[in-house]
Amino acid sequence: MKQTFIIIVTCGLLACNQQTKKIQVLQNRMDSLQKKLSDTYKPGFGEFMSAIQAHHSKLWFAGKNENWKLADFEVHEIMEGIENIQKFQTERKESQMIEIIYPALDSINKAIQQKNFSLFKSSFTLLTNTCNNCHRAANFEFNVVKIPDTQPFSNQVFKVNASN
Repeated sequence: MKQTFIIIVTCGLLACNQQTKKIQVLQNRMDSLQKKLSDTYKPGFGEFMSAIQAHHSKLWFAGKNENWKLADFEVHEIMEGIENIQKFQTERKESQMIEIIYPALDSINKAIQQKNFSLFKSSFTLLTNTCNNCHRAANFEFNVVKIPDTQPFSNQVFKVNASN
């Protein structure tokens, strides 16, 4: 009986020791993955905003030239940028405020779907003003957005069916 008890206790200790080794291996893997994650590049808020600024400008010229397919593409790129800010920049107070842009984007979408330049122009003005209102609320009032007056990319055609 004493010998059986010793065997059971020994087996139990060996099993615990193996379990401890497995736990340590898993912990090492988790630590390694955590280090890789912390070293992974994550775009900053400014990079996201710079991309949105480029799409804002391209959206204007697409709409101005009634290139509704391109305008639709550009507005969705802006929306994707906003979603990425909300996903990757959660710690920024600006990320909490950025939802104020959605009504203006909805208005632009409506104008694009209707292929209505007059509505597009007023919706774009609303979008631009909303950007500036958000900048002011976030204490970035020095970053003023305007309706562009020159094409941002000389290597892109904004007119529909324009020859290259």
